[in-house]
Amino acid sequence: MSSFREAIFLPGVPTDHVLLRLSKAGGNEVESGKLASPESSAALAVNTFGWFAALPHLLPSIPGLDADWPPTLVEVEYCARFPWSGGRHPWLDAFVETPACIIGVESKRFEPFRDKKTVSLSPAYDRPVWGSGMRPFELLRDQLRTGEATFAYVDAAQLVKHAFGLVTESSRKRKASILFYIFAEPTQLGGRNIDQDVIMKHRKEVQLFSDMVAGAAVKFVSCSYREWLATWPTVNIEVQRHAQAVLETFRP
Repeated sequence: MSSFREAIFLPGVPTDHVLLRLSKAGGNEVESGKLASPESSAALAVNTFGWFAALPHLLPSIPGLDADWPPTLVEVEYCARFPWSGGRHPWLDAFVETPACIIGVESKRFEPFRDKKTVSLSPAYDRPVWGSGMRPFELLRDQLRTGEATFAYVDAAQLVKHAFGLVTESSRKRKASILFYIFAEPTQLGGRNIDQDVIMKHRKEVQLFSDMVAGAAVKFVSCSYREWLATWPTVNIEVQRHAQAVLETFRP
């Protein structure tokens, strides 16, 4: 187990805590062996954010986010439950909480350039429980179903579900809510180069999604891993070392 931990987790990441969180999530990342894959998206997310689980006040601020800082909580694999008991509920890759807001994190690595995007939005999402401030997400939900809105690189349906989970969570906690989409821009996938125009098409879809949900109760913000890591403060040497370790290990 120690060699597994050394191979998967970066220095300073609380491995016992992260493994416990992963065991409770729905992705079966550890037992399936997916976490150990060189293309693991979960490994990038839990290493980047998991390092701050015991040091939430050190988490660098998120670009484009006008929120109070520092956080009081940083967690990985967080379930933002819908306002009903049965069925499946969305799991966020990470969750950040400050005195005034909550931030749900959806992290992507190779998925935008590998997976075929599907739309699966059951009638349960039509329940009148989201509040008037979620109309932009409800409109996008409907347009995804009819095909009026299509995305080849962004998993828009998943983001809509996360937003619904976050608005429910924000109601429980009585705090503002933000959905943070952070993505890698790898140069290769399966030994083949990823064309720069494909990278830009993904970015255009991210902007399109942002435009379509503008003004909603759940604010949407996004940036690449490299853009965010470049803003990490240099005053804390341990935080800088962690940023460098993420860059060197995962090459996001």
